[in-house]
Amino acid sequence: MKLINKKEKSFLKKIVPIAALIGGLCCFTPVVLVLLGLSTVAYATSLSNTLYFGYAWAFRGAALLFLLGALSWYLYSKEQICSLDALKRKRRKVINLVLISILISVIAYIVWLYVVVEIMGIGLGIWGNPFS
Repeated sequence: MKLINKKEKSFLKKIVPIAALIGGLCCFTPVVLVLLGLSTVAYATSLSNTLYFGYAWAFRGAALLFLLGALSWYLYSKEQICSLDALKRKRRKVINLVLISILISVIAYIVWLYVVVEIMGIGLGIWGNPFS
C-alpha cells in the first residue's frame, strides 16, 4: 500500500519548497539584498543577525501556517473532505498526508537554510567562514 498517490506527490512538490523558502526568509533576505546590490555586506550581516535571532520563529511560524493552510485547501477542494464525517472516513489518509508534509518540509527547510543559504552567505562574506 502506498502512503501517498501521484496527485498528493504533485501537490507536495509545489507546496514544500514554498514553505521552506518562507521559513528561510530570515536569512535569505540579506543574501538577496547583497546579490541585487541593494545592500552592503555589513548591513546584510546586521540584518541577518536581527532577523535570525529576533524573528526566526515568526518566519518558521508563517511557513507552518502556509503549509497547514495549503493542506487544508488541498483536503477540502481536491479530496472533498468537507465534513467531520468525511474526515473520520479518511482519517488515516489525512494523518499520513499531514505527517509526511511536515516531515518533508522540515527536511527541506534544514537543507535550504543550513546548506544552500549558508553556503551563499559564506561566499558573499555575510557570515564568517567557519573553516578559517
